[in-house]
Amino acid sequence: MDGTLGEAGEFGLIAELVKIFEGSVDGDEHVLVGPGDDAAVLRIKHGHVVVSTDLMVEGRHFRRDWASASDVGHRAAAQNLSDINAMGGTARHLTIGLAAPADLPVEWALDFARGFAEECKSVGATVVGGDITRADEIVIAVTVIGQCTQSPVLRSGAEAGDVLALVGRQGWAAGGLAVLGRGFRSPRALVEAYRRPEPPYAAGRQAAEAGATSLIDVSDGLLAEARHLAEASGVAIDVRRGAFEIPEPLTAVGAALGADPMQFILGGGDDHALLATFPDVASVPTGWQVVGEVLEGSGVTVDGLAYDGPTGWTHF
Repeated sequence: MDGTLGEAGEFGLIAELVKIFEGSVDGDEHVLVGPGDDAAVLRIKHGHVVVSTDLMVEGRHFRRDWASASDVGHRAAAQNLSDINAMGGTARHLTIGLAAPADLPVEWALDFARGFAEECKSVGATVVGGDITRADEIVIAVTVIGQCTQSPVLRSGAEAGDVLALVGRQGWAAGGLAVLGRGFRSPRALVEAYRRPEPPYAAGRQAAEAGATSLIDVSDGLLAEARHLAEASGVAIDVRRGAFEIPEPLTAVGAALGADPMQFILGGGDDHALLATFPDVASVPTGWQVVGEVLEGSGVTVDGLAYDGPTGWTHF
């Protein structure tokens, strides 16, 4: 569809977006009313309902010259789907709020929607509604509704003696962001990791079934998320540098930028890996890597010492 949002108008854009999303709900027995009405109507058969909301603001969370509209759609969906994953649940349905300038090309909005729908499809989730309005910059607000068939795994259950474990790619998106910030586009693997994260979607439920005592997704930084676990659980957490293998692309970027590549792993977010605590090493599922331990006390240390490097993203 050619033209801008101002030329297409609110209802013209909505009609095109409904075409993209309404097909995804066909055959979804949980959706009684999907996109196009005043509200969606869902059926939840059993278990716990889990809900999360995230925002993305142009210039703060993404730049159009760094990522395509489809990439932004994938990222917006991934960060929300990962929140349900981090409760040990399965994402089912999402709504999207999109605010954008009138001169934004319609095709950008549609490509964003296609990328968003594609990411949702990877976990069997569907878009059931949303809203659009005019704004001076692009703002994306997503709400995701999921389901836990078992008790949700919270941040607050870690106990001294537990082990800390990680699953998923970590530090790659942070390396890609550093590359883009310097005006480069390589190593391509890191740039693509920033543009389209690959959360370990099956691992949240896997952790819950294995008896994880606490669980969180690494959206803002590994040490920052470890601190959330420590504070919520009233414990101390020690992370071990030696548990991590630094992949070659991060080594290359560290050398090029004069930075310790470990800072991307310890302080990087946006890969949406999962960080969890388990009662012992034997209970850690296959594919997870033990990266630390839970102790009596408070705070987060690295190899038993205070860490003076970046620990993660802050919004203010």
